[in-house]
Parts: sequence; C-alpha cells; structure tokens
Amino acid sequence: MRALGPGSVSSFLKIILDVVYAALWIGLAGLALLSLAALLFSFNPDLLGKVVVTSEEVDLAARWPMITGGLFAGSLYIAGILVIVGSLRRIFATLTAGDPFHPDNVRRLRLVGAVLAALELGRYAVRAASAWLLPGVDRVDANFNPTAWFSVLVVFVLAEVFREGARLRREAELTI
Repeated sequence: MRALGPGSVSSFLKIILDVVYAALWIGLAGLALLSLAALLFSFNPDLLGKVVVTSEEVDLAARWPMITGGLFAGSLYIAGILVIVGSLRRIFATLTAGDPFHPDNVRRLRLVGAVLAALELGRYAVRAASAWLLPGVDRVDANFNPTAWFSVLVVFVLAEVFREGARLRREAELTI
C-alpha cells in the first residue's frame, strides 16, 4: 500500500483524524456546557444541597470551585488536543494530495510542538495550583515526563526536516 496520495495510508489516517476531530468538538462542547452549569451552580449552591455518597454526606457547595476549575482545565486540555488534531488533519490533507513538503506544513508542525509543550507545562501548572489550593486532595501526577518532552523535540526536528524539504523543492522548481 502506498504512503502518499489518494487511497493511501495517509488518506486512511486523514479519515481517522476527521472522526477524532468531530468527537473532540463534541467533547469540548459538552465540557463547556458542564463548566457553565458548574459556574451557575456555584452562584446558587442551594439548588443541589447536600448529596449522600456511600453513607457519607458531601457538601457540594464547598467543592464547586474545585469542580469548576477542573472542568475548565479539562476544556483547555481538549482545546489544545483539538488544535493538534486540526493541524495534523491539514498536514495529512497535503500528504493525501501528494504534496508532503508543502510550506505550510512547517508552520503546522511547529504549532503542534508548541501546543504539546504548552499542554505539558499546563499539567505542571494544574499540579502546582492543586497542591497550593487543595491540600490533602488527590492531585494530578506532575512528575517530569521525558517522553512528552522527547515528543516535543521530535516534532520540532520534523518541522525543520519539512522546512528543508520545502526549500529543496523550491530550488528544484527553479531549475531548468
């Protein structure tokens, strides 16, 4: 099976990315609605009162800021993933068209690398904020993740490879 062009592996991956992209938009809309609902309930916590969970009464009014913040952080995370998948969709569209070294792919790959780095830094920020604001509450693990940073570096190196490929293609087009 071919790697580039119509009917290739890249066109199959583009279809998968299209489906994931649509699912992410649906997920982002759902999280945005939940965030809005949590924010509205935080202004009038008597709407829900106290909830009994496994024979233990939980005061939801005290937890609304944590719930709202978590939903907001989740929305930002999904938005970042949405940017990455959107850029990958456009890159795979050029691969399906048989034009892997399209000049815009360099910018798209750099954007993917920057968003990956921002998501990892955001994970550290959520960990720090939860440790500061919510002592004693289970938090997101924020250990240094070399795999994530290695991925960021790989994407930036690939962007430079694509930049060089686009430059060589431009030179070849100018050759008589």
